[in-house]
Amino acid sequence: MSDAFSTRILHIATGSAETVADLTQECEAFVREVSHGRDGLLNVFVPHATAGVAVIETGAGSDDDLLAVLHTLLPADDRWQHRHGSPGHGRDHVLPAFVPPHATLPVIGGRLELGTWQSVCLVDTNKDNPNRQVRLSFLG
Repeated sequence: MSDAFSTRILHIATGSAETVADLTQECEAFVREVSHGRDGLLNVFVPHATAGVAVIETGAGSDDDLLAVLHTLLPADDRWQHRHGSPGHGRDHVLPAFVPPHATLPVIGGRLELGTWQSVCLVDTNKDNPNRQVRLSFLG
């Protein structure tokens, strides 16, 4: 594989609770390792039908606020036609329409270029699937 393209799969244990898992450190480490100081793009992709990727502030309550908003927009009740799994699981399959399963981020001089308060996060409301994969791909 060319030095211009590198990829890695992260294995993230999200457990049995809804979560916003901060992936920023893993993304930064990957970019440092594979970019060799080059400019490029980092793509973060979740190959799951019930999870997404968000660029959001964490640690100040915004991650909990995001989960609260998702509960308001996508309640875990019996309204969903998709009905396997835990009650309200159908909403988890609608989540990627609101929190997409990918993000593409700039890399400048071998460093991930995020704003001061931005973090790269896995958003997972599916309590039935405690283990997730996240693919990191660098093109530069």
